Amino acid sequence: MRALIGSLAAAFLFGAGLVAPAAASADGLPIPLPTSPEGDVPGVNDWGCTPTAAHPRPVVLVHGTFGDRKHLLENLSNALLGQGYCVFSLDYGNRGTTDIPTSAQTLAAFTDKVLAATGARKVSMVGHSQGGMMPRYYIKFLGGIDKVDDLVGLVPSNHGTADTGPGNPLTQAVFGAVCPACVQQTAGSPFLSRLNAGDETPGRVSYTQITTKYDEVVTPYLSAYLAPGKRTTNITLQDLCPNDLSDHVFIPTDPVAIRLVLNALGRKGPADPAFRPAC
Repeated sequence: MRALIGSLAAAFLFGAGLVAPAAASADGLPIPLPTSPEGDVPGVNDWGCTPTAAHPRPVVLVHGTFGDRKHLLENLSNALLGQGYCVFSLDYGNRGTTDIPTSAQTLAAFTDKVLAATGARKVSMVGHSQGGMMPRYYIKFLGGIDKVDDLVGLVPSNHGTADTGPGNPLTQAVFGAVCPACVQQTAGSPFLSRLNAGDETPGRVSYTQITTKYDEVVTPYLSAYLAPGKRTTNITLQDLCPNDLSDHVFIPTDPVAIRLVLNALGRKGPADPAFRPAC
């Protein structure tokens, strides 16, 4: 029963968790899901935005599986805009359900567009769930190593989840047809094995991972962490704020998590391990 519940949680909660996964069409291919039908958070994707000296790197927000460029990212977007950042957000991969390397190519093209529009040398990225992990593929294999300054992952699926593993063959069969990215986020998948081989945090990118003990999707929750290093900070919310009840889906809306994001982006290097946000 627990495995079934975990499978259903993974099915509907990777990322936004607010829409149903793609159904299979008659030819077995995923039916395209709508992108964000309500457009952007006001102020996001302003292609005339000029980065300031205080915040020279535009921020690219990357949604999770079944998510879109707006929903669940409103609070985070407004916090970044309020600090004076140029903020951009994209839809990718049929709501993040398609092959992750292909989605990373979409991210690469979007990043080049942001850099060209703003004149910036590098961007910072903040991603939720798959959106915190997929940019690592861009960094490691698609040239992002020279274009990303900070990567902040909110419950990133860096080492996948046990909830869609081989122990759940029904999940594997269904997701293999309609959500390749779900299968690729299985703990121990060939995709993740390649991504995590060797250096998990290449280049001079600063890596910050923020997770929660109440993550019901990326399990175990510490699998969100990356290998320790000088440019890596791993944070569990409850180590700072024991009464914080944020789960996988709603962590992008959590005020404590947002303060940690701002700390990571507002300093040289990853989030300060000594920083203590107000609870």
